[in-house]
Amino acid sequence: MEAYKKDYRQLAKDQQTSMENGLTSQEVKQRLQKNGRNQFEQAPSESLVSKIFHSLADFTTIILLVAAAISFYTAVSTEHGDLFEGLLIIAIVVINSVLAIVQEGNAEKALAALQDMNKQVTSVLRDGHVIEIDAEEVVVGDILVLENGSMIVADARLTQTSQLRVEESALTGESEPVEKNADFITTEDENLGDQLNMVFKGCTVVNGRGRAIVTATGMQTEMGKVASLLNDTKQTATPLQKRLNQLGKRISFVAIGAAAIVFLIGYLQEEPVLELFMTAVSLAVAAVPETLMVIVTLALAFGVQKMAKKHAIIRRLPAVETLGSASVICSDKTGTLTQNKMTVRRIWRHGDEVVDAEDAMTEEAIEVLKLASLCTDVIIEPGDEKSYKGNPTEVAIVRSLEENYHTKKELDESYVRIGELPFDSERKMMTTIHKHGKKYLSVTKGAFDVLLPRFRYGDVEQAAVVNDRFGKKALRVIAVGFRTFDEEPTELTSAFLEKDLHLLGLIGMIDPPRPESKGAIARAKRAGVKTVMITGDHVVTASAIAKELGILSKASEAMTGAQLRELSEKELDAKVKQLSVYARVTPEDKIRIVKAWQRTGATVAMTGDGVNDAPALKASDVGCAMGITGTDVAKGAADIVLTDDNFATIVDAIAQGRTVYQNIRKAVNFLLSCNISEIFIVLIAMLVGWGAPFTAVQLLFVNVVADGLPGFALGKEPAEKGIMHEAPIAPSESIFSRGLWQKIGVNASIFTVVTLIGYYLGTFVNSISPWVQASPEVGQTVAFLVLAYSSIIHVFNVRSDRSIFKVKLESNKSLFEMAILAIVITTVIAILPITQELFSLVRISFNHWLLAIVLSIIPVAINELIKFHRLPDEEE
Repeated sequence: MEAYKKDYRQLAKDQQTSMENGLTSQEVKQRLQKNGRNQFEQAPSESLVSKIFHSLADFTTIILLVAAAISFYTAVSTEHGDLFEGLLIIAIVVINSVLAIVQEGNAEKALAALQDMNKQVTSVLRDGHVIEIDAEEVVVGDILVLENGSMIVADARLTQTSQLRVEESALTGESEPVEKNADFITTEDENLGDQLNMVFKGCTVVNGRGRAIVTATGMQTEMGKVASLLNDTKQTATPLQKRLNQLGKRISFVAIGAAAIVFLIGYLQEEPVLELFMTAVSLAVAAVPETLMVIVTLALAFGVQKMAKKHAIIRRLPAVETLGSASVICSDKTGTLTQNKMTVRRIWRHGDEVVDAEDAMTEEAIEVLKLASLCTDVIIEPGDEKSYKGNPTEVAIVRSLEENYHTKKELDESYVRIGELPFDSERKMMTTIHKHGKKYLSVTKGAFDVLLPRFRYGDVEQAAVVNDRFGKKALRVIAVGFRTFDEEPTELTSAFLEKDLHLLGLIGMIDPPRPESKGAIARAKRAGVKTVMITGDHVVTASAIAKELGILSKASEAMTGAQLRELSEKELDAKVKQLSVYARVTPEDKIRIVKAWQRTGATVAMTGDGVNDAPALKASDVGCAMGITGTDVAKGAADIVLTDDNFATIVDAIAQGRTVYQNIRKAVNFLLSCNISEIFIVLIAMLVGWGAPFTAVQLLFVNVVADGLPGFALGKEPAEKGIMHEAPIAPSESIFSRGLWQKIGVNASIFTVVTLIGYYLGTFVNSISPWVQASPEVGQTVAFLVLAYSSIIHVFNVRSDRSIFKVKLESNKSLFEMAILAIVITTVIAILPITQELFSLVRISFNHWLLAIVLSIIPVAINELIKFHRLPDEEE
């Protein structure tokens, strides 16, 4: 039988504990040995070897490893025995793996630091004494001692309560505190939020005090059960990983096909078989963009650094790009879109108009706050920033008073409390009695509907209208009434004190949206990203907040969890795009919603802070947990942790993710334009009988230095203007979509033509220079310089669809520096005798150098003409 269905005295016998003395130290020791510590099961950390193998499992990385093996074989099979090529590829693979492992390790360290900040202690009764212990040492049968502000560290059955209220939003999503009652008992099955005699791990006492017998610890708690649901959801490959794997496969097929064609052409031309094999293998190696994965990793790592500065810790590198592809944000309400802090919004005083408490406070409205503040049990702790402890509703009233240059301390000194009738679940109101000079005053506060029959004086009809207006705005309404006495009242009963009241006024309050949420939601909407609110709160409250934030436009877009559970999977899929708010939902409901969106083809980002959000965080494409208010379970399930708990950070992260993906596409354009041109150059030259225009080492140098160095800086490119006005990228969308294939094809064709011209003139035309005779070696040297220079300069073409003259160099200084470095290294390689021999180059004339430079500039000129023709409006 569940603990909440048992009498607590019987439960104490079952648990073999004493409500007067608690457990003994020996009993605690035995129970710890038997049941373990009060903590969640930790997933075994991945070993370094496992991380290395995991990083090498990427398809493109496998292609590079195969290319390295072929390169080593080529080197061993030739006279030179040059291992430079294979070693370089292996070095690139190692650098790529190290970057990924180090970055993810840094993220885990940052998360561990967050968790260390959240270590918990609690008060328990042991050996007849109340002591404070580490929360992990709590065992079943312990007697928890609960006070205002206590964090509940285990599930427990209450044995004593005094005005005890518990905030359970982390577990149930319900923002309103629950009044607890140790004497409550039932034989019915109740939801967690309705088990009034229980308290649960992860929740907080916001008012009163109590004691409770621990019934479950660790993974056996309700929070632990939710944590165990995370094991049922599997991590899938991100859109970027899928696209890069697809790209790697395509490249491998192209490389193998090109090598086979070259071999066949040479064989038909009766070329030596071994030489043919070496040429074909060199082409296959050259076709693979060796630096692509390094550039992608650097782009992701740079994105991670940028996000960290904006308070987002990325736990897994690919999550950066995945968030950039998000088309739906499923967000929790309490603590994520809202402040999880009740705030006074409206005040009405008898005989006056409604006052906006944030913008137009009046002295009459402050009078209502003063009397309401007297009738509270809020404790204010001084400091650099005042700390308020107590019921959230009462805290909101007192905070509003103090923000308007009055203090509760002054009130309490002027109106000395001499008696009270505490709030209870039957009366649903609270009354305090005060002495003020020679007069006596009683103040009563509670829900308007409850106090209505007790008002004798005041404009009750107008109050009813105001109450209705407040309710339609989802404001929680507190009515304030009072009585005055010439002599101290001796009959401190509800029947005497809480009748014939004067109606003073009404206070309307709500858990308000975060100030930045509305703007962030509007920005997401412009970017084609839909925000969906998923909450455990009431549908009226959720809808009002959603409407204020711009999430909801009509009532039909909201649905309760009960209505959701009546829908079949097919019905939900058909309706999910029309729904913007889900209220009173369970953790299982949240997963259903996320998966329904995913079945429509959406990339789903899920934000949240509570345990009830964790399964959906993991099931989503990218989970974003709150770092401050977020539970450890939520943070463990997420891909991204927001250290400022700011919803706007999600939208900033989406913009950064889009920038990262945009830069990766630029890198693909940059690298493949050159790689594909290499294939065509070799194929055409072989086909017309000119021989091989490059050696394998020359091609590898172009790929790694001419392409690699400038390419490394592409990840630092700032976002293009209007990036958040574009539609999200669909998961099924190819990396080559939106005209990228055409750009690569045009640029590869231009590179092919200018390089073949350089090779032909250097190989066959003697009139270029009277001092250097045309030869295949001169042709190879000119072709090498043309391909290398034009490829380096091409990085400025791919930076933007705008003219290179309209993109400031200082916006990415490292790119300019890397391009200059690559040009210098290429020039030095072609000039120094020792490197000439290493790379099979020869000395060429000034005219040949001039020819190479002119041919290298031609692709830039053609690209500028294309941009001018394609984007006349943007260029103006």
